[in-house]
Amino acid sequence: MSKYRHILYEKQDMIARVKLNRPQYFNAQTELMLDEMDDAFQSAVDDEDVRVIILSGEGDHFSSGHDLGTPEEQEDQAPRDYPEGISGVYIRFERIYLEYGLRWRDLPKPTIAMVHGYCIFGGWMIASSMDIVIAADDTKFLPGFVEYFSVPWDIGIRKAREILFQSRFIDAQEALELGFINRAVPRGKLEAETMELAECIAESEPFLTRLTKLSINQAQDAMGFRLAVQAALSNFVIMASAGTIRTPEELAQGKRSLSPVDRALAKLRKEK
Repeated sequence: MSKYRHILYEKQDMIARVKLNRPQYFNAQTELMLDEMDDAFQSAVDDEDVRVIILSGEGDHFSSGHDLGTPEEQEDQAPRDYPEGISGVYIRFERIYLEYGLRWRDLPKPTIAMVHGYCIFGGWMIASSMDIVIAADDTKFLPGFVEYFSVPWDIGIRKAREILFQSRFIDAQEALELGFINRAVPRGKLEAETMELAECIAESEPFLTRLTKLSINQAQDAMGFRLAVQAALSNFVIMASAGTIRTPEELAQGKRSLSPVDRALAKLRKEK
């Protein structure tokens, strides 16, 4: 029996598969899911047979982003001992979003995000922390101002402003043109093409890929990536404390503000 509740972990020869496994909630990310992902990534790193890691989502969508209050998430949060108030918010966000995002970006083995369906906010975060992103041609990406704020680096400064100011979705073709994804492939070929790429990378000498990845990340850090992402978390927490996103009281009362995600979905429905 698997030790994980919200993900699946399996090996296929030299490739480790980490799969988000809450399809009934479009793979919304609980804190438990993120903890389990971190544990699975470390298992893949520790396994000398594994040379490539693939992150994907079960069901119709890669990830609808943060879990904003399913019964499972509320049950999981109850025993967690975060401080009250804004300090607790900061500590939690720093641990499960910023620290995890940076750690996954720096995993010493090549990583691939295999994305389909919705990839919203938190979905963008975890996809962006992978080395390579392969997306089905029906994928709908929604970047946002989130805890691990890599968007300006992912798509460029001016496009980040344009898209985030409007709160709009990006389809796979636009994501490809902006350089966020490496390939846009037909949905029916997503699995096969991702596995083919992973198998090709797995043929490379592991120490070579490790040092190549390290040097690429160091080049990006020299341009300010790590510092900028760390600094953005403080601005996000200020936004959260100002009530721009739902407060715990609103959550308990079942209230839902017109968030950027709601606005983006409304626009998407109008386009149809």
